[in-house]
Amino acid sequence: MRRVVHALAIPAMVILWPVAQTVAAEAPGSDDILTGAAAFGDWKESRPGAWRLITPADMPAPYVTKSVNVGPRLVSRPDHPELRTLDGFAAELVATGFSQPRVIRTAPNGDLFIADSAANEIRVLRVPEGAARPVEDSVFASGLDRPYGIAFYPPGPDPEWIYVANTGSVVRFPYTNGDLAAAGEAEVVVPELPTGYHWTRDIAFSPDGGRLFVAVGSVSNVAEGVPAEPPGGLEAFASTHALGAIWGDDADRGAVLAFNPDGSGKELFATGLRNCSGLAIEPATGDPWCVTNERDNLGDDLPPDFATRVRQGHFYGWPWFYIGDNEDPRDHLAGHRPDLAGKVTVPDVLFPAHSAPLGITFYEGDAFPPEFKGDAFVAMHGSGNRSKWTGYKIVRLEFEDGQPTGAYQDFVTGFVESNRRVWGRPVGVAVGKDGSLFFTEDGSGSVWRVSVAATP
Repeated sequence: MRRVVHALAIPAMVILWPVAQTVAAEAPGSDDILTGAAAFGDWKESRPGAWRLITPADMPAPYVTKSVNVGPRLVSRPDHPELRTLDGFAAELVATGFSQPRVIRTAPNGDLFIADSAANEIRVLRVPEGAARPVEDSVFASGLDRPYGIAFYPPGPDPEWIYVANTGSVVRFPYTNGDLAAAGEAEVVVPELPTGYHWTRDIAFSPDGGRLFVAVGSVSNVAEGVPAEPPGGLEAFASTHALGAIWGDDADRGAVLAFNPDGSGKELFATGLRNCSGLAIEPATGDPWCVTNERDNLGDDLPPDFATRVRQGHFYGWPWFYIGDNEDPRDHLAGHRPDLAGKVTVPDVLFPAHSAPLGITFYEGDAFPPEFKGDAFVAMHGSGNRSKWTGYKIVRLEFEDGQPTGAYQDFVTGFVESNRRVWGRPVGVAVGKDGSLFFTEDGSGSVWRVSVAATP
């Protein structure tokens, strides 16, 4: 049983690349958990081992603090960057030289597929099990359009296709385990996805391979330009759109869509998700999960970003409500959708506002201690609308029997140098075939590996 506290100091281990450090056990006090205001904090209070739990009751009122635009000032990665992780783990640099490494996925044979979005490429790294240096680095496909999501089909040990989500379409390439370059041209599966503003499109297959989930973010920050009334009036619209979808050209945005593997059978699976930037399947239940970036301009700590299971037919609030029946107070939103009150699904795990979670993966490996099995890892890109920076780290979400407890633990930190300087921004996370954790960061264009440290 974790002990709830309001202040915590946990020693963290410093990893100096390229030397892999080794420590015998996790830091003491790691069963303590921060709640309430103590769970928010800023980058200075992030420390590996610290547990946090944020609930809807912890949210402040809108406009308690002013909204600010304090984005990161990116600096060059240090020659010997210091990353901190839990005692008993080691972080090592795997590869550099990417333009914008985003989503990372592990192929059944262990190869790492990385969407280099700015380069319009999918790259493949072949890293031997137990190693942190690739023996192969290949361009699998190029000439794409801001590629992001990657999925192997059918699920299982012998996929025949690799699906890639461009910003405006989903394509697939023929694939056999071990291919380092696409064996054929891209075949368009989903030809037209909404484009503009939130451009990332993550994808995932249901465990049986029957449905392809596609996340499509909103076309705006705070629903600027959304008309107050749909064509034909609210009453007629509400009677046929229980999901609370936005009307008109934005009907497929702020949502998770579902398709058959061939692109047919389009379905509005879940709505009200402002920007579901990362999709993953929870292995115990088979539920899709997403990490979502919430809206800005309501203050430093409002509304929380979150991770949540994506339930079919559920509505998560965007743009009229947030974290349950909390109505957005802005004039163009407040009072315009009274029909949705009481119908908003509260997400499962809340993060400090503006943390910008982008990637999520579930841990099913055997290399980490047994208590990690079934937990999730989330990459936080970092804040741009908060007076004190938050995010810029990898965190671990706690699960018990496939269900989230709501608590999460700081797992890797060290990307921020000062209040004005950041060199790394985590994006994608994936579990390697050897059970280690790989992640991308697009601040300096690098890929990293976290493993259990070797015994001296």
